[in-house]
Amino acid sequence: MLFTDLNIIKPILDALHEEGYIKPTPIQQQAIPYILQGRDLLGCAQTGTGKTAAFAIPMLQLLAKPTTMESRGQRPIRALVLTPTRELAIQIQDSFNAYGRHLRLKNLVIFGGVNQNPQVDALKRGVDILVATPGRLLDLMSQGHIRLNEIEIFVLDEADRMLDMGFVHDVKRVITKIPEKRQTLFFSATMPSEIQSLANSILTTPQKVEVAPVSSTADTIQQSLYYVAKENKRSLLAHILADETIETALVFTRTKHGADKVVKDLVRIGITAEAIHGNKSQNARQRALSNFKSRSTRILVATDIAARGIDVDELTHVINYELPEVPETYVHRIGRTGRAGLSGISFSFCEAEETGDLRDIQKLIGKNIPVQENHPYHTTFSQILNRPAPQGRPQRQGGGNRHGGGSGSLGAPKRKFGHSKPRSFNDRSN
Repeated sequence: MLFTDLNIIKPILDALHEEGYIKPTPIQQQAIPYILQGRDLLGCAQTGTGKTAAFAIPMLQLLAKPTTMESRGQRPIRALVLTPTRELAIQIQDSFNAYGRHLRLKNLVIFGGVNQNPQVDALKRGVDILVATPGRLLDLMSQGHIRLNEIEIFVLDEADRMLDMGFVHDVKRVITKIPEKRQTLFFSATMPSEIQSLANSILTTPQKVEVAPVSSTADTIQQSLYYVAKENKRSLLAHILADETIETALVFTRTKHGADKVVKDLVRIGITAEAIHGNKSQNARQRALSNFKSRSTRILVATDIAARGIDVDELTHVINYELPEVPETYVHRIGRTGRAGLSGISFSFCEAEETGDLRDIQKLIGKNIPVQENHPYHTTFSQILNRPAPQGRPQRQGGGNRHGGGSGSLGAPKRKFGHSKPRSFNDRSN
């Protein structure tokens, strides 16, 4: 199937062609026709499946026809996209800009952490599509700068992350301010009971589309597991990044402090790296992401909340410096690579306290992650379990058999990044 088979209007097709998009992804194939029919939609899709375009393209088409109010010189907000993070909000606006470049629609993104005045000025000039995070939206509504009484299409994106970040009550407050008669598009990577209940309360006879459930990982992603002692993680990361064919990599840590420590150590051995997490200012986060996309920064170190919305073309490598405690998060992390059918590589480090997390991840994805033994810091599964636990912290026990897998060399991009081979980290404890 091609985009030309989906009854999309020519200005949008032209924009898609200019972006190099010809074939829709599975969720786009399923969702676009239903949205163009004006139906409510419940979409369950993991990151990297093309979800943003699945709602942005048909929304632009539905909103392309001028309204009576616009002909009178008025421009009320006709569509609202509510999303949990600043980075994701900016990514969504970029999509509207790209696909709607030949239309006369105006869109605006608003989020907290920056001066509100430019956002307020843009609102006064008139906006068709508003992309917002909950906090700043409610703030500007309370000040009288935003009215949502003319909303025709409401999109709730990343609903499960809204729940994780404590935004559900804010979402419910926003919903009370928009018209009951509207088209609602609801997207979530997972469907816990709270999210299903919220969906039931705001959707009217929705069509459900589900693609690549969160328990699955893309076949195009080559996964490897590294058993390693905690104090050797730094050295292992340096060893991996000594391969200069790894042009860029997204590295995940559990905490903001941990992200900053990894960046500090990478910079010390001559590898350009920046961190992105909630303690960074919005300008610093955007600068780090921009540098990473332009490849002036080789390594971006991120926490999970900050990473939602990171969309980097042809990202080849994701490294789990620390395994996530929530197994679904593993799928989201490695889904940053291998997007749109491209191949990708993920490396995951596992030390003694993370064996329980590893067990849960492998149970979720339904397979064992192949073990990479061909590195100087390899530690066997039984060895890491038998290591003494750090004082004051009980050692977590993993279950199951030792996970098999070959060593062998891993694929990598052909072009070199141009960094000199880094020195090894000294073996200080984490």
